[in-house]
Amino acid sequence: MYNRILLLRVERGASRKDLADALGFHYQTVGYLERGKYNPGLFLALRIAEYFNVPMEVVFSLKPFPRLGSEVEK
Repeated sequence: MYNRILLLRVERGASRKDLADALGFHYQTVGYLERGKYNPGLFLALRIAEYFNVPMEVVFSLKPFPRLGSEVEK
């Protein structure tokens, strides 16, 4: 599973601790999630998406996300 947690967190100016405190888990868990060392269950995935106020598909994917700026106009 791939995720954009780090990108979304940095974009919003939130620290790992901010996210962890808002969701009720340890800040080190955020690091594991961001590095793909831990995949969240459905409930946690939904809460993460809700925290960022985006659909779950914006945060998580089964395929790698395209690199930002990689799409070229045709």
